[in-house]
Amino acid sequence: MKMTGAKIVIESLREEGTEVVFGYPGGAIMNVYDEIYKQNYFQHILTRHEQAAIHAADGYARATGKVGVAIVTSGPGFTNAVTGIATAYMDSIPMVVISGQVPTQIIGTDGFQEIDAVGISRPCTKHNYLVKDVKDLSRIIKEAFHIASTGRPGPVHIDIPKDATINQADFEYPKEVNLPTYKPTTKGNKKQIKKAIDAIAESEKPLIYIGGGAVLSNCSHEIRELAKHANIPAVETLMARGVMGHKNELLFGMLGMHGEYAANMAAHETDLLISLGARFDDRVTGRLDQFAKGAKVVHIDIDPASIDKLVKPDFPIVGDLKLVLEGLLESIQEVELKDYTAWVNELKEYQLQEPLRYIENEGDMLKPQWVVERIGHLLGDKAIISTDVGQHQMWAAQFYPFSYPRQWVTSGGLGTMGYGLPAAMGVARGCPDKVSVNITGDGSILMNIQELLTCTEYELPVINVILNNNYLGMVRQWQTLFYENRLSETDLSVQPDFIKLVESFGGKGYKVHTKEDFDIALKDAIASKKVCMIEVLVDRLENVLPMVPNGHALNEMTLVGDK
Repeated sequence: MKMTGAKIVIESLREEGTEVVFGYPGGAIMNVYDEIYKQNYFQHILTRHEQAAIHAADGYARATGKVGVAIVTSGPGFTNAVTGIATAYMDSIPMVVISGQVPTQIIGTDGFQEIDAVGISRPCTKHNYLVKDVKDLSRIIKEAFHIASTGRPGPVHIDIPKDATINQADFEYPKEVNLPTYKPTTKGNKKQIKKAIDAIAESEKPLIYIGGGAVLSNCSHEIRELAKHANIPAVETLMARGVMGHKNELLFGMLGMHGEYAANMAAHETDLLISLGARFDDRVTGRLDQFAKGAKVVHIDIDPASIDKLVKPDFPIVGDLKLVLEGLLESIQEVELKDYTAWVNELKEYQLQEPLRYIENEGDMLKPQWVVERIGHLLGDKAIISTDVGQHQMWAAQFYPFSYPRQWVTSGGLGTMGYGLPAAMGVARGCPDKVSVNITGDGSILMNIQELLTCTEYELPVINVILNNNYLGMVRQWQTLFYENRLSETDLSVQPDFIKLVESFGGKGYKVHTKEDFDIALKDAIASKKVCMIEVLVDRLENVLPMVPNGHALNEMTLVGDK
């Protein structure tokens, strides 16, 4: 059956089981949007900015584990989308982004709204395509979904010239993908797994170091089983929050620049670091030559390029983390392990010595950490937490009681302000049985504030909790600590009336000064089923602590109460 390229796009998305597309139309992609109008296979959500469309697809993908889909037009439509694509690329999020392009014969002539989208997206996508013939379109879309969701996931970009959406071809959606040069290794080498198990058996102080790959490979159960069976303590990176569950006695918190004391000391003192889907990011390791200096390293990752990139492992294992751990768990049953109780108790002493904490104000001014704790107390497992980037992000990572993977949606690698609200929209669409909460700052929230209208139009009841300190908080913290308090361009005292602002977009707003006010506001916001904004006035000069200063080792932390 012959179809136009535009129709082929729609039918291909149907074949992939796509249930929602986020996007924004324009001239070069108009034929595809005409077919979107005619179909009833999936919902299209019109965001108010292309960056937000990508972030929403990203949030949807993180919360559901499915491939997020976004469609934008050429030129500025695509360049607006690049920040969202790079955000997803840095955190390995499976997405397919379709962009319109000027007609093939105009490419290279500086036509209206022409941009080299494929050239621009090449450094920040897992793979990209320029469709040169409509006959290739269905194959390309099939490949794009396959590449995005297998191996180390990531965004795939398809750039479609306008003539390819008009021209016709026979439509038959491929049942299989044949990519000879793309064959990700999924099963780990059995000899290497045996060596890793022997190393665990020989170690005195093993430590499980969990990265975002554990969330992507859906292996939370296997990691918990490994920790429990062997009685090995574990730490999580920012991207792995929820994998172990906050009640797990073998979890010693998040490690890194703003990690917990016990977690950082565990990484500093371990003699065997078992890295599961982590990439040794600089915000985790601190001074790299001092990171787990006395430890041998087991590094399991789906991406061979991530192994030996920063830290040379003694026991590298390439494979899907879930499959590798299944094999490891089966084999480790036959090995006699040491009793690591003394090591676990040593870390518990560190927790008692320096627990994750903050100092309450004597007056009425709320501490931001309390707000995060209170959301956790009132909502717990019922919420999925999205954030923007800055101090509020770190407080959320530190103080929210995450119980399961995919409960935490944040921009880790790129650190994208403006991510939280549109990502929380994707969460609300993908997981309507959960309360979608965006914990944000007074700087970040304004970067995609227009998406309040999208929430209203599509009945996405996102609750935005603004921790308002009238500062670009994290930059202010660095300026205070390392730039002799020269607060260059970080004072955000000139602000809109957030309550009137959200009301003008059709939502509900609350301004909170006390703990009692906050409880009332949050409960009312949940009951309203509307997009809401709870502005919480918090201590202006509160810092995120503990903190490992730049260039220092993990055991060289600034702690709460330090001068």
